[in-house]
Order: sequence, then C-alpha cells, then structure tokens
Amino acid sequence: MTPHRFEFAFDTRYRLAALPLGITPGTAWVEVGDGRLRCRFGLWRLDTPLDNVTGTTTTGGYAFLKTVGPPHLSFTDHGVTFATNGDRGVCVSFATTVPAIDPTGRIRHPGATFTVADVDGFASAIGG
Repeated sequence: MTPHRFEFAFDTRYRLAALPLGITPGTAWVEVGDGRLRCRFGLWRLDTPLDNVTGTTTTGGYAFLKTVGPPHLSFTDHGVTFATNGDRGVCVSFATTVPAIDPTGRIRHPGATFTVADVDGFASAIGG
C-alpha cells in the first residue's frame, strides 16, 4: 500500500504557539501505509505497525491549555495528544504501548490522538 499522508488542521492560535517548537505544517503529519502508522510532530515521532492498532474513536472539544504546543501526556491513561486545534481528532488505541513523547522511550503510550484535517479519511485508512 502506497503511504498516504494526512496533514494536521492548524488553528491560528495553535500554529503560533507551536512555531517556536518547530511544529509547522511542513513538519507535522501522519502517514499510513506500508503496514505502518507514522507521525512526525516537529521534533517528536511515533512509529508503529498498523497491526498494533486496535481501534479508533473520533473525539473533540479539547481544552486549549491542555493541548496547545508540544505533544501532551495524559496523566490519567498515559495517552499522547498531537493537537493543532481543539475541534476534532482521532484517538487511536494500541495493543502494545508505543514511545512518542520521551526520546528515551521510557514513557510509552496505549493510545494517541491526532487532529488531522481529514479525520474520517484517516480513521478509515487505519481501519477505524
């Protein structure tokens, strides 16, 4: 399967806050293909086999202060959020936890949320 790239949907407020962190439309995307789910979000990366995906949920209404800027770690479930707007995204669940927020890989995530522009297309591409 040829990889399909999904761009993030940037809200102006999120874009301005992310810029000093190197998170721009050119450095933030999610790619699905060749049996893998890959995300780049400025300096941060997430890479896992598509077989590791157990489900997707469309979510939204994210609090600005809890999602603006770098990827955010949920203290409740250790999920990671890659947000560029507060409106709508896709939460992806994993069978085996994945590294993303921590360069050492010690912090691992059971799920990740992505605020891509094509929420429905992205969910469909990963089998949601």
